[in-house]
Amino acid sequence: MFSGSIVALVTPMTADGQVDFDSLQQLVAFHLTEGSDGLVIMGTTGEAATLSLAEQHAVMTTVCEQVAGKIPVIAGNGAMATSDAIEKTQFFADLPIAGYLTVTPFYNKPTQKGMLAHFSAVAAVTDKPIILYNVPGRTGVDILPATVAALAKVPNIVGIKEATGSLSRLADLQALCPSDFMLLSGDDATFAEFMLAGGHGVISVTANVAPAAMSAICQAATADDVAEVRRLDGRLQALHRDLFIESNPIPTKWALWRMGLMQSDFLRLPLTQLEPIHNTIIEQALQQAGIQYQDRN
Repeated sequence: MFSGSIVALVTPMTADGQVDFDSLQQLVAFHLTEGSDGLVIMGTTGEAATLSLAEQHAVMTTVCEQVAGKIPVIAGNGAMATSDAIEKTQFFADLPIAGYLTVTPFYNKPTQKGMLAHFSAVAAVTDKPIILYNVPGRTGVDILPATVAALAKVPNIVGIKEATGSLSRLADLQALCPSDFMLLSGDDATFAEFMLAGGHGVISVTANVAPAAMSAICQAATADDVAEVRRLDGRLQALHRDLFIESNPIPTKWALWRMGLMQSDFLRLPLTQLEPIHNTIIEQALQQAGIQYQDRN
């Protein structure tokens, strides 16, 4: 259902902080051409936390209309409060999305019992598939494999984006969850090994700037071509690392702006634009990946 290279898409903004729909359409066209297998809209990388529900809906509408069913469009619906996650899920219900990406509640650090109840409540208000999203470094809470296995029994909870970067965590999930439960990496630096170990794909930040390469790695991993996976992924390791040299999506938006795919690298506060001291580092990572960029000074 959801596999391969799925892009955690940025939300382009104009220099005055409005959503840049022209650049958004340019990015979507880029991914359709370059072979991405899906788009996640309004996740962490999409700066959902700083956009109103109306803005989020407008972005998703634009993307869905342009994609026109060619690849899955997945909507981020996570929230700190269960009631807010339910509201977001229902607010996006009229859109032709393929499913939802639902992050663990952040900051308030619920127990495993609380997360079981949270995800079950969100799943109950939609018939669309839900992918769990576990990213302890962002949320301060870790949904454990036993809890994931319990949630896998909910008919429309179909997979997890696992961003701990732990291959032993993958093995635990494989042992406890049904074979058709989608196991997606959320950690670009380790995703290639994750897929070689039996994972089904990745929801990726790196795929924003290197979609064709990320797709090729996924295809090679599916074919169990270990040498090709490691050859291709070796070229991207600097990107995997350096796109997080500042908080995501700061470096990614700067890279896309330098690639000529966005008019601006603006982010809404509290995020700010890339510090100039890091410009050369991102340029070198792009060069290592074979990605061309423009001089926009």
